[in-house]
Order: sequence, then structure tokens, then C-alpha cells
Amino acid sequence: MKTFKNPILPGFYPDPSICRVGEDYYLVTSSFEYFPGVPIFHSKDLVNWRQIGHVLDRPEQLNLDQTPNSRGIYAPTIRYHDGIFYMITTFVVSQTGARRNFYVTATDPSGPWSDPNWLEDAPGIDPSLLFDDDGKVYYTGNRKPPEGPKYKKHNEIWLQELDLKKKQLVGDKYSLWDGALKNAHAQEAPHLYKINGWYYLIIAEGGTGHTHAVTIARSKKVTGPYEMTETNPILTHRHLGNDHPIVNVGHADIVETSAGDWWMVCLASRPYGGYYRNLGRESFLVPFTWEDGWPVVNPGKGMIEEEMAFPNLKEHKWPEKSYMDPFESKKLDDQWNFLRTPRGDFWSLSERPGYLRLKLKKESILEEENPSFVARRQQHKSFIAVTKMEFKAQTNNESAGLVLLQNHNYQFRMEYRKNDAGNFLCLVSREDGKDETKGKVATDVDTLYLKVEAIGQSYTFSYATTYNKWEILAENIDGTILSTDVAGGFIGAYLGLYASANGEKSKNYADFDWFEYHGINE
Repeated sequence: MKTFKNPILPGFYPDPSICRVGEDYYLVTSSFEYFPGVPIFHSKDLVNWRQIGHVLDRPEQLNLDQTPNSRGIYAPTIRYHDGIFYMITTFVVSQTGARRNFYVTATDPSGPWSDPNWLEDAPGIDPSLLFDDDGKVYYTGNRKPPEGPKYKKHNEIWLQELDLKKKQLVGDKYSLWDGALKNAHAQEAPHLYKINGWYYLIIAEGGTGHTHAVTIARSKKVTGPYEMTETNPILTHRHLGNDHPIVNVGHADIVETSAGDWWMVCLASRPYGGYYRNLGRESFLVPFTWEDGWPVVNPGKGMIEEEMAFPNLKEHKWPEKSYMDPFESKKLDDQWNFLRTPRGDFWSLSERPGYLRLKLKKESILEEENPSFVARRQQHKSFIAVTKMEFKAQTNNESAGLVLLQNHNYQFRMEYRKNDAGNFLCLVSREDGKDETKGKVATDVDTLYLKVEAIGQSYTFSYATTYNKWEILAENIDGTILSTDVAGGFIGAYLGLYASANGEKSKNYADFDWFEYHGINE
């Protein structure tokens, strides 16, 4: 039996949403405060995915300036109708939860996508769209019940018609459902479907942590009333314990294949080294069938497995990407992200062809800012990352190097800098906003090779002045500070290249010749 391995998108790719166009499948995920926003993927077999760009790739589409940690773009939905792709999502703009919902459109999923169409009087998060048979379009989202919540985190799912010509919500708002369980909380992630004359409403409840779950209700009328199946939740791992390899399963979307089979994409996490989720929430795939008008997920098992039977589709692998980026292209590869929308031209691939140049900004990675930082997701429990850097600090405030980031208060910085005694390389561990130097060595060179090797939660940081002649800077460093379980928030760990003048103006820069990343034994 041919099989595939979960997750289908490893690393920080939460809240997957999927649609099919003929033989092609498209998937989007949340991106929070990282830019470009909403990565979009293409597949022909539901297992092998290639990124074809980002939906929100222009600063005028998405201004993440001053967006706090774990805020930004939440839970996109992608749909296709009459030759047009729609992506609708929430922009959470502040720590207090102030938010706005909007949608963008495109005729080509690889872009360009339109500027946002902002929707007024659209409370809550996690919007979705249903294109009904009669030509009407319905918006669903979550909100606090109009009569007030009955208990903490009590939400409901609501519906309203969306007029695409006026680009606004019209008509009455309808309360649809507030979940399957008694005193269910954090009802969110609604997706509404019209299947065999029924309106099916799939939601998430229980919060996006360990008690996450997928539940379902249905109605003959789009406005309700909605009845639920007695088998709810239709998917959860909340009962499998902390030692289970896949946890916090929820936030699902479904798709029917060209072969007539049904599949569900959802988020989940893979803890390791204890209950630590450095990788964040990832995208998983699981089959389901219909029995008596209700979904039965992975019949006989009822849960997501690490290895599952391949879909009844012809396998379609994409050309394998190199794990080394030589920075020889005219544009950054899609794997790279900025922390918030870039302000100013602080990076370049053209000023020195074949190198990524990072100009030192006064903003640092110790604050909720837009530092000179270009990073990619950690996608494996064990990995190696290496880069070649050319840099020389001109003042005691200047630094450049390799950063492993959870947020501004939890991180590792492998920095080359100087003080009155001379130049040095150091490893700084930052936990709960407090720095601790874990390793330091004096060195006076223009070129350094920097390497981090993680075996589970044990991290070793090394350097070389000649490639492959490695010296250990710090070893057996506990990597759990990069997990959301220690640091909080909703985001998986990133690692990348960094340069800062730490509060001062500077004309200095760091040049990175290449960057290499690959998983170990995965």
C-alpha cells in the first residue's frame, strides 16, 4: 500500500484552508506578523505541495507595522468561483484584539491579488465564504453572542449575506451555532458547505491548544436551525494524552477530490523533548467518508496518523528544491519572511550579486519592531543550519549573525560584534526578556561560517574561519525556549540572518554568501 507522511506542510503553517479547481488543489495558511502574508501552495495529489507565492505580498496590501507578537493575519479561507479566487481573512491589529476582516481576489492563484476589500460591521475572526447554488454569497465568522457571553470564551458562529458588487455585508445577521459540547468555548474556524441539499457547518472548539476539536452541524436552510451529530467531535486528539505524537488537532477544511473521495486538512502539532512545540501548528491531511449523512474521519481509527494511505490520485512530485540558497536570484525565495512589513530598503540581492546584503538598522530583534532580519521556518525536530557571513562591526553597538527566534523575548542570537577589547563572537540566550551569554570567543576576521545543529531539544552552536573546520561555541543548549509552551503565542520557531546597530544609525552592512538548512533523519 502506498502511503504518505503527515504533516503535509511541516513547520509553522497553521489554519489550513483548501479548494479544488479541476485537477488542481490550492491551500493557504495563517502568517500572523510575518511578511509576505498568507503563503499559498499548489498540489495535484493533496500530498506533494509547492509554494507558488504569497497572497499578501505588497506593503500596500498589508501594513504590519507595530503589530504585536502573535497578532496579524489569522485563519485565511480560500475559495474559487466563476474563474475568480477569493481569500478572506482577519487582520488582528493590536494586543487587545482589535481586528478587521477583509477579502482579496485573483484570477491566477500565484498572483497578483487585489488590494483588500475591507468589510464593515464584521465582528470576530476566522471569516469564510459559501457560494450558494442560487448565486448568493454567505459570510460566516465567529463573535460574542449579541445577548452577551454566558461564560468565559463563549463565542457563536454567525452568518450574513455578502454583496460582491457592493463589496459589503447586506441584510440581517443570523446566529447559527455555538458548538457541540456543553459550555463549549473558543468556537471559531467556521466553514459552511452545500452538500447533497444540506448546509454543513464545520467549526473548531476547545481552543487551539491541547483540547482543540472539530465539530459539525447541518441544516436544510442556510440560516438554520442547525442540528449536530451525536458523534461530535468528529475529530480530536484531546483524549490521547501528552505523549501522543500528534496533539491539538483542529481547525479543519474539507475538499472532494476529482476521484470522488473526501479529505480534510487541519492543524496539529508534534511535541518533542517533552511537551514542547517548537514547530508550532502544522498542516495535516486525513481522509473521511460519509455515513448516514455525517462525516466519519479515518474510519476505524478516528484520528490522524503519522503515516496514512495515499489518496486515490496519481502521485505528482514537484522538482526537489535545494536545501542551500546561494542568493543568486533577483528576488528572495518564497521560503524567506520578514518580521512585519519591511520599512525601507534594508536588504538587497543586487548591491553585491550572489550575496544577501543586510543593512544595519537601529531597530533590534529585542523589540516588537521590523529589524533587519530575513528568516525561514524551522520545519524539523532535528536540523542543521549553516551560513557564510562577511561582516566587521565598526562600533560597539553593531552586530550581525544567525538568530533562532520564537519572539522578541525568547530567542538565540549567534552574534559577531565588538567591544573595547576587540571583536568577538557570542551566543546569547534570551528567555523572558533577559539575556544570558552561553558562549563567547575572541576572533578578528572578516568572514565567519556559523552553524547550529539541533538534535531534538539539544542545540550546538559552532563557528569556523575556514569552511568545515568547526569550533564549538556552545553545546547542549536547551532549545525549549523556542516552543510556544515556554514562550507563549501561536507561532512556530524561525531561524535566519540578522544585522543591527542596536539603537544607533549606521551605514554598515553584513553580506551573507549562502544559507543552508536541512532536516536530520526526517
